Amino acid sequence: MEKNMENKNMMYLFDLENGNIIGVDEAGRGPLAGPVVAAAAKLKKYDERLEKINDSKKLTEKMRDQLFDVVMENFEIGVGVADVAEIDELNILNATFLAMRRAISNLNKEVDFDKVLVDGNHKIREYLGEQDPVIKGDSKSLSIAAASIIAKVTRDRMMIDIAEKYPEYQFQKHKGYGTVVHRGVILDKGPIEGVHRKSFLKKILGE
Repeated sequence: MEKNMENKNMMYLFDLENGNIIGVDEAGRGPLAGPVVAAAAKLKKYDERLEKINDSKKLTEKMRDQLFDVVMENFEIGVGVADVAEIDELNILNATFLAMRRAISNLNKEVDFDKVLVDGNHKIREYLGEQDPVIKGDSKSLSIAAASIIAKVTRDRMMIDIAEKYPEYQFQKHKGYGTVVHRGVILDKGPIEGVHRKSFLKKILGE
């Protein structure tokens, strides 16, 4: 327990050492369906409940849902989305950068920051402000980890909404990722216009 708390304190200290920053992360680069979602997070006040924050991929869905409200309470948040059409037009990397720029833009205009810390090894293309990429940033920076939770939960909820419209595709289970079940439904029923990424289905459906 003490080791876990120490790790989270280190994430908080990492942000403090980097100055007046926001953290940015995304969810949904790999799936066959649905948008890519990014979030930008700026800490308002530190809360001991934030010690439970970690990279969203290392948390259960239930834990992410619980921490979502904690993050929303203690951080300024901006969310950005790039839809399926933009992913197919721009490619997934450029669409991810677009979602990230939108997330930063959608932060409260009164939020002041000097630098963006972005998860991964790429700077955000076409973003003109100061920024630093942080490899495995969602396990080093509290703000990036908070952004990862918001992005992941937001996207999952979007996929659950899509599942209600197309129940036979079971999006609520796989969230659009290329599971055996999902691939089987695509081969059986075909892709859904505006939901499936055509550029991602070439290996499954052929050119």
